[in-house]
Amino acid sequence: MAGAWKQTEAWEKTVRGAITGEIETDPRRRAEYSSDASNYRVLPRAVVFPRDAADVSATLDIARTHGLAVTARGAGTSVAGNAIGPGLVLDFSRHMNAILELDPERRIARVQPGVVLSALQRQAAHHGLRFGPDPSTQNRATLGGMIGNNACGPHAVAWGRTSDTVRRLRILDGRGLERVLADDLSAIAGLPEFTRNRMALIRTELGRFERQASGYALEHLLPERGSSIARAFVGTEGTCGLLLEATVDLVPVPAATVLVVLGYPDMPTAADDIAAVMAVRPLAVEGMDARLVDVVRTHRGAVPDLPRGGGWLLIEIDGAGAQEARDKAELLRSRAHALDSRIVTDQAQARALWSIRADGAGLAGRTPDGNPAWPGWEDAAVPPDRLGDYLRDFDALMREHGLDGLLYGHFGDGCIHVRLDLPIADAPQRFRAFLEDAARQVVKFDGSLSGEHGDGRARSELLRHMYSPAALDAFAEFKALFDPEDVLNPGVLVHPRPLDADLRLAGLRPLPTTGGFAFPADGDLATAVHRCVGVGKCRADNHASGGFMCPSYLATADEKDSTRGRARVLQEVVRGALDWRSEAVAESLDLCLSCKACHSDCPAGVDMATYKSETLYRRYRGRRRPIDHYSLGRLPRWLAAATRAPRLANLLGTAGPLRRTGLRLAGMDPRRAIPTLAHKSFRRSWRPSTAATPGPGVMLWIDTFTDAFDPEIARATVAVLESLGQRVTIPDRRVCCGLTWISTGQLDDARKRLRATVDALDDHVGAGGVVVGLEPSCTAALRADLPRLLPDDPRAAAVASAVHTLSEFLETQPDWRPPDRSGHTVLVQPHCHQHAVLGFEADRRILRRTGAAVTEITGCCGLAGNFGMQRGHYDISVAVAENGLLPALRTAPETTILIADGFSCRTQADQLAGRRFRHLAQFLLDDGPPRMTR
Repeated sequence: MAGAWKQTEAWEKTVRGAITGEIETDPRRRAEYSSDASNYRVLPRAVVFPRDAADVSATLDIARTHGLAVTARGAGTSVAGNAIGPGLVLDFSRHMNAILELDPERRIARVQPGVVLSALQRQAAHHGLRFGPDPSTQNRATLGGMIGNNACGPHAVAWGRTSDTVRRLRILDGRGLERVLADDLSAIAGLPEFTRNRMALIRTELGRFERQASGYALEHLLPERGSSIARAFVGTEGTCGLLLEATVDLVPVPAATVLVVLGYPDMPTAADDIAAVMAVRPLAVEGMDARLVDVVRTHRGAVPDLPRGGGWLLIEIDGAGAQEARDKAELLRSRAHALDSRIVTDQAQARALWSIRADGAGLAGRTPDGNPAWPGWEDAAVPPDRLGDYLRDFDALMREHGLDGLLYGHFGDGCIHVRLDLPIADAPQRFRAFLEDAARQVVKFDGSLSGEHGDGRARSELLRHMYSPAALDAFAEFKALFDPEDVLNPGVLVHPRPLDADLRLAGLRPLPTTGGFAFPADGDLATAVHRCVGVGKCRADNHASGGFMCPSYLATADEKDSTRGRARVLQEVVRGALDWRSEAVAESLDLCLSCKACHSDCPAGVDMATYKSETLYRRYRGRRRPIDHYSLGRLPRWLAAATRAPRLANLLGTAGPLRRTGLRLAGMDPRRAIPTLAHKSFRRSWRPSTAATPGPGVMLWIDTFTDAFDPEIARATVAVLESLGQRVTIPDRRVCCGLTWISTGQLDDARKRLRATVDALDDHVGAGGVVVGLEPSCTAALRADLPRLLPDDPRAAAVASAVHTLSEFLETQPDWRPPDRSGHTVLVQPHCHQHAVLGFEADRRILRRTGAAVTEITGCCGLAGNFGMQRGHYDISVAVAENGLLPALRTAPETTILIADGFSCRTQADQLAGRRFRHLAQFLLDDGPPRMTR
């Protein structure tokens, strides 16, 4: 053991001295990179972040010397397990992510492997161009990963697969030799002879239909296919070389497009109509099961109107102009055999419909019955003319094995995506039995195990069903020409690992409860953290994705700070590989803002804020906590005392040296200002309403922040409610939602406060009354956290369902009309918790009805309750604000009306930009512009 440790130290030290990038071997980093978007878990020895080709070369040479495997990785969104490995994982996305050249005249781009596709699309769009293939993960998928898997996406029917775009590749082969791959077979020694000797085999077994992605694409070596080594390299899944640079083709952006939606009784019937659809030469043809739409509706709320049917085809059609595109759409509608149809010309509506399909991979992570659904057989493809019959047989196979899943995919070229409730816990018995049967079935239809995701660890062992022994030998010989020592991604495609080895869920045991959160949808925390299937939407640029997730990753671009990275670490914890109190766990969760954005934006429904709270509860239960857990985590207690002498508290809070010392002692950043207390809290100035409206009226939830700092917001809300004739009450004693205790994991104390809250609200709610919250984070805590912390209290669910935002309540009042604010410009910052838990739609509709010109800021403000106040978080807090809030404020004229219901949002804007936001209630009463504070 000692010798092995010295050997490990030796190679690690050698790599550190040889590269300008980084190498990390700590348990946290290895956990983050132990999985991709597949079912598999393989802990690497180290993760390397190369800065340039020299770093890649040096790392590969050292790995070969020390007998270490090397696996290339981009965004880590592979669902087949081809982006994980036991040796060194090279993450190209951190540094090697430059667009080196974009030539609009030649319509080419030259890129490094870590370039994210959406970044290339944005730059190409300035020239009226785009990259053709567009997988649903395009706002985080890298070009290197797309080349590794031969990614396709919806538009492959028009613009081809990634292999169809590649002109030239610069790689390092397994020996560490740099190669330039284009259309000259002699660039690889022995490849011309290999091709001549295998021509008959290649012509009969490879390239039989467009989506035959399994195995190596040796058909591109044939003279009639252009003798292209570059195209044959695409789809080799990192087993033949490490990509350094790629030159790819671009295509013109269509002048005009329309979306045709065709409804059919079921998906097989939709597949039967593919020939009629393809006759109009569409840009994209996607299939979508009605049950998937039901899941989207449950997850998001309303979805755009769809034609009648149990399944739909989404077909994009282009034209030289809008009328030509519309004419082609009408022609398709007349020729198709659909039950119903709809032509969508509004681009916003079209995007909303496409977004249902784009999130399919994550949203289909649960079956309609609520069971977890997994990849593994999610990417089969058959010739399009056999797709309908294949789907019928596949449905029978699922029933035979007792499986279920939600169907979608690229119907235009016969590629089906479905995640199934595979019996991974029963591996290898039922798990293997289904996959073997599924492989035999798809081969019966002349199909492929994979249509674009690759084979990886999930399907490589099954290639024996699809190919002859001679073809498998040819694959091995082809790899040996590039990588004779099997250094690159071993266990994939050639000499495959068993498909039931290294399963992440294998052996996972239920996690005993310790009295923290209830997880009604999952059962326990172990199952909950495994909701993360690695889709990686948390790595997406929120300007591209339109969401709030994940603010810390957007600030650091480090996998550690993504929702997925944190989930991977917690998955190691619940399996017993890491301790709750380990430094790895502390580092992983440190920069989580508990913004809850992942709760709504993650397609798999990961709720990292809750997982963090539960982890902190388990970590510190019965132990001494960090000082800020006592200062910030119990803030309502201190504010209750401070509001008795607000002038004294404000004087102490503004005394420079005293303030800075106090902040340091309390575990806070001394660069922060202490918000100013109101001279009189709302509760101290409250006078009961005199309205005589029958019934219980409206109870106003007076949260700690509104009460102590912004009582004028509560007074404005009372005025709005009383203008409707409502009798307004407040709880008869000071109660709390427990939010600050929840966010710091002090769940026993939070439960006590929530139980007191239920006691205080029970009579009002029982009489049919509603509760209106003013602070979104507190309102969200009552709506979502209350039932999960008091699962055995039958009153908790009733209280939670009675809690509304002001906008939600106003929309229930048929006679209420918002004031006319036409001619005003409004900039609004939705609170993260409202976005994630409560929804912002009601506010959006009310603001729209005022007639004001409204712009929304996308993304977290960066303060996020206690996060931005804690010592060590100031710089990240500011960096998060720079992603949305601060740039918006810099460009907003002084006359712009700024609206933010969240205390954190208002505080951050005031402290960092000197701009004052107002609450929606104030806006509905007073339309004057805010004053500047500096």
